[in-house]
Amino acid sequence: MSFETLITLGIFAPLLGAAIAGLTGRRIGNLASQSVTTGLLFFACAVAWTVFARHTWGGMEAFTIELLPFINVGDFQSIWSIRIDALSAVMLIVVTTVSSLVHLYSWGYMSEDPDKPRFFAYLSLFTFAMLALVTAADFMQLFFGWEGVGLASYLLIGFWYKKPTASAAAIKAFVVNRVGDFGFALGIITIFWMFGTIQFAELFPMIADRAGTGWSFLGHEWSALDLAGVLLFIGAMGKSAQFFLHTWLPDAMEGPTPVSALIHAATMVTAGVYMVCLLSPIYEYAPTAAMLIAITGAITALFAATVGLAQNDIKRVIAYSTCSQLGYMFFAAGIGAYQAAMFHLFTHAFFKALLFLGAGSVIHGMHHEQDMRKMGGLMKLLPITYGVMMIGTIAITGLGIPELKWGFAGFYSKDSILESAFAAGTDNPVGMFVFFIGLFAAGLTAYYSWRLVFMTFHNKPVWKNEHAPVEHHHDDHATDAQNETHTEPLMDDAVAAHHGQDDHAHDDHHHHGPLKPHESPWVMIVPLLVLAVGAVASGFTFYDQFVGYHEHDFWRGAIFTGPDNHVIHDSHEVPTWVLWAPLVVSGLGTLIAIYVYVLKEGLGRRMAERGGPLHTFFYNKWFFDELYDFVFVKGTKAVGDLFWKIGDVKIIDGLGPNGAAWASLKSAARLSKIQSGYVYHYAFVMLLGVAALLAFAIATWGG
Repeated sequence: MSFETLITLGIFAPLLGAAIAGLTGRRIGNLASQSVTTGLLFFACAVAWTVFARHTWGGMEAFTIELLPFINVGDFQSIWSIRIDALSAVMLIVVTTVSSLVHLYSWGYMSEDPDKPRFFAYLSLFTFAMLALVTAADFMQLFFGWEGVGLASYLLIGFWYKKPTASAAAIKAFVVNRVGDFGFALGIITIFWMFGTIQFAELFPMIADRAGTGWSFLGHEWSALDLAGVLLFIGAMGKSAQFFLHTWLPDAMEGPTPVSALIHAATMVTAGVYMVCLLSPIYEYAPTAAMLIAITGAITALFAATVGLAQNDIKRVIAYSTCSQLGYMFFAAGIGAYQAAMFHLFTHAFFKALLFLGAGSVIHGMHHEQDMRKMGGLMKLLPITYGVMMIGTIAITGLGIPELKWGFAGFYSKDSILESAFAAGTDNPVGMFVFFIGLFAAGLTAYYSWRLVFMTFHNKPVWKNEHAPVEHHHDDHATDAQNETHTEPLMDDAVAAHHGQDDHAHDDHHHHGPLKPHESPWVMIVPLLVLAVGAVASGFTFYDQFVGYHEHDFWRGAIFTGPDNHVIHDSHEVPTWVLWAPLVVSGLGTLIAIYVYVLKEGLGRRMAERGGPLHTFFYNKWFFDELYDFVFVKGTKAVGDLFWKIGDVKIIDGLGPNGAAWASLKSAARLSKIQSGYVYHYAFVMLLGVAALLAFAIATWGG
C-alpha cells in the first residue's frame, strides 16, 4: 500500500465510521457502533502522526493527492484533493488526536445514554468534515468542510434535542455561523473575481503581482485584496467566535461535555485561525485586513477574559477561556506571527481539551452538577481529576521560567505570541496595543483559571448539604435563566426522554438523596492522562520547529511571510522585561485568586452579593445577548410590524382593495337611498335630465 493511499484511507476513515454507526447503529448495537467509530478514529490518528513525523523529522516535502473532480462550472474548477504540508500536518494530528480521545472518553461519559450510535456517528461525521477542511487544496473544498463542521456542530450541540435550552443553543450557533459564512462566501467570490481561480497552488503565486488591484465603489478606490481579506475574516469570526460573532460559543455548552472538548476547544473553533494562517500570502499584502484581525483578536481576548471572571458554570468559564485564547491566536496572525498563532493553536488543543474533559469528569462525579458554587472540597475525592486539572490550569496560565525556557505548554506558545507582538510594536502601534492588551488578559486568565480550581476542589464542600440552595445575588434572579448553569441531562432522564416522556427534569439541580462525588472510570481517565502529557510536553518538544530557529525548515512552503516581515526573528531579541512581564502579571492574577478564594474564603461570594456595575456588566456578558435581542430580534420584529401593520394593512390595503371596497360600499349605501320605487320620482328625474341636456345644447351651439 502506497503512502498516498494510506493517507486517503486515514482521511475517509471517520466518514466510514459515521456511515456505519449512523445507518446501521440500531441493528448492530451500541458496542459495535462505539468500537467501529473509535477504532477508525485511532487508525486516522496513527496515520496523522505518521504524516507529521515524516514532515518534521523525515524531510518530507509538501504534496497534493488529487482524488476526483468536485465542481466544474466554466472557469470555476474545484478538485477534491488532499493537501499535505506543514499546516495540514499540524491540523491533522490536532483533530484526530483530540477526536480519538474524545471518542474513547465518551464510552464512559455517555454510558447510560440510549442514543450512543447517533452520538458517535455525529462525532465521526464532524471529524471527517474537519479533515476535509484542513486538507483542502482550493476554496470550494475548504467551504465544504467549513459548512460540514457547522452542520455537525448543530447536531452535536442539540444532541439532547428534547431539552429546550439545547435546541435553542444549536439554532443560535447555526444562525450566527451563517452570518459569518455569508461574508466568507463573498470573500471567495471576490478572490475568484480578482484571480480567476480558487486553487491555492495557482492563486498564491499571483498575489504579489496583483496586490495593488483596486475596486471602485461609491466614488472611492478600495484595495480589492483588503476587501477579500476582510470578507474572509468575517467567516473566521463566526467559526472562531470572535468579538461580535462570539455569542454562540458559551451557549454551545448545552451539548454533552465531550462535544465541548472536541468542537469548542481544539478543532472547529480553530478553523478560522488555520484559515488565516493558510491565507498568509493574502494577508501579507492586505495590511488593513491584517490590522483588523489583530485589533479584533485583542478585543476578543480582553472581552472573554473579563466575562470569565464572573461566571459560575464550570463549562462556561472554560468556554470563555477558549474565546479569549482564540483572540491571542488571531492577533498573532494579524501582526504577521502566523507561526506563533499555529503554535498556540497546537498547544492549546491539548490543555483546553484536558480542561474540558476534566470538567466533564467533575460533572460526572458530581452527578451532573455544573455550578461551581455547589462544589468545593473535591480534591481528595477526585484526586486524578484534580491532578490533571491542575496541569491544565498551569498550562493555560503560562507559568514558566523565562530565563531557563522551562514551563508547561502554554508558557512557550503564549509567551511567543506576546514577544512577537512587542517585536511588531517597534514599527507598528497596533503591535504594541495588542501586546499590552494580551498582557492584561494573561493576568485575568490566571485569576479566573485558579478561581475555577479553588471553587471546585479547595473550598468548603457545599454539596454535603444535599438541599443547600444557591444564593442568587442582586439582579441574578433575572439573568440566571440566560447566564447560569443548565445541568447536563441525568442519564435516567435521558432514557425517559428517549421513550417520549417529559424532559423538563433535565434542568433540575437538586439531588434527592445524599450526594457522593466519585472519581470517573478509567475509560475517561486514560484520555485525561494522555492530554496531560501533551499539556506538559508539547511546548518544549516542538518549540524549535514552530517558532524557534528551525521554523523556516518546518513551515517551508506552508506559511508565507513577506520580505519586510521579521516578527518571529525579532521576537527572540526582545528586552528582558518583556520576557518576564507575562510571568509577573500571571503570578499577580494567581496571588489575587489565592487571597480571594483561599486565604479569605467567602470573599468572592460576598463580592458577588454586593454586585456593583462592573460585576453586573461582566456577569451579563457585556449585555451582548440583550443588545442583539433588542436590535436584531425585536428590531426586526418592529420593522416587520411597521411594514405589515402600517405599510401593508393601513396604506396598501387601506388605500387599495379595502379602501376601494369601503368607498364602493358607502357610495352604494348613499345612492340606494335615491331609489324610492315611485314612477313619478323617476319621471321627474328624467325630465330634469332632458332639461339639462337642452340647456347644454343651447349654450354650446345656440350662440
